[in-house]
Amino acid sequence: MITSTEPIDRLYSVIPAGGIGSRLWPLSRADAPKFLHDLTGSGHTLLRDTWDRLVPLSNEQRIMVVTGRAHRAAVEQQLPELTDPNVVLESEPRDSTAAIGLAAAILELREPGVIIGSFPADHVIKGDALFRSAVTEAVVAADAGYIVTIGIRPTEPAIGFGYIKSAASLAIDGAPSALAVDSFVEKPSPDVAERYLADGCYLWNAGIFIARADRLLAEIEAAEPELHAGLLELAAAWDTPARGAVVDQVWPRLKKIAIDYSVAEPAAAAGKLVVIPGQFDWDDVGDFASIAKLHSGGRKANLAILGEGARVLADSSSGIVVSHTGRMIALIGVEDIVVIDTPDALLVTTSANAQKVKAVVDALKLSGSSDVL
Repeated sequence: MITSTEPIDRLYSVIPAGGIGSRLWPLSRADAPKFLHDLTGSGHTLLRDTWDRLVPLSNEQRIMVVTGRAHRAAVEQQLPELTDPNVVLESEPRDSTAAIGLAAAILELREPGVIIGSFPADHVIKGDALFRSAVTEAVVAADAGYIVTIGIRPTEPAIGFGYIKSAASLAIDGAPSALAVDSFVEKPSPDVAERYLADGCYLWNAGIFIARADRLLAEIEAAEPELHAGLLELAAAWDTPARGAVVDQVWPRLKKIAIDYSVAEPAAAAGKLVVIPGQFDWDDVGDFASIAKLHSGGRKANLAILGEGARVLADSSSGIVVSHTGRMIALIGVEDIVVIDTPDALLVTTSANAQKVKAVVDALKLSGSSDVL
């Protein structure tokens, strides 16, 4: 395991801080997205924890945050060390290829040959030394010309994560764990997840991508030439007075597409994608069942209670309660319950149905109930 504490040479970290985390409604909202919440009890938001995790790898001057214009003030409040040149604002969400691709294009112009690492703003990672070791190997593989992702060894047949099917080991000097990627797999059914766990070749997709910026842009160009051209146009104007006008003109017409589809899947098919199996603890805290598990130590009989001043009286109950109202919540004889109590919306479901919360958000959008989104 690599144990150095010096910044990794040539690595520039990028934090895409977008999305609202719709499976965490009504806690996560458009004006208070998932990454701006403390979901672990650390006393810090997920965004702040991500920043602190990356500083030893890149140092404070080499971390860029891509976020929405509406979130700039909150992001800068959370990250006072973040410098203005490292704030990239999206006028509206255009998915991860646009966000990460623009960061790559800007950084490649500023520093030709730079290696970028894209790390989600809203995941939970424990085991800093193991995390650093995986990233260090990924940077080595990226310098060799590969697009690199980090996968997590599954510990259970989870259905809330995407999976990466790994293939043969690769002989990359300095990256002994590197494996070729056979394919990316969407979130599976319970039966399929059981097969993936038993197979041993499948890793959870942690949403981390590391590559030379020029290689990443070349993959985007091959798959989405119009999107690539727009990103280059934006990057060329970014550090000039023309930025605002060009962003207003170009950004709205960028294609919405996830980087898994525009870069990772084509690169895997061409034998250009590598995965480093990460040994660190990881969770994307994608639903309330995940948060309950984090706070209960995996013991199903426990009841996790979050929220400053939460008032909960429970008897023979388990699951999670998040309260931001101060009202008394009494639970009697209910198992794996999810109660999210906010001033203007109340969610009651079960851990087994936590993934379905997104459907509630979709229904609220269709009904025009934007006041609670």
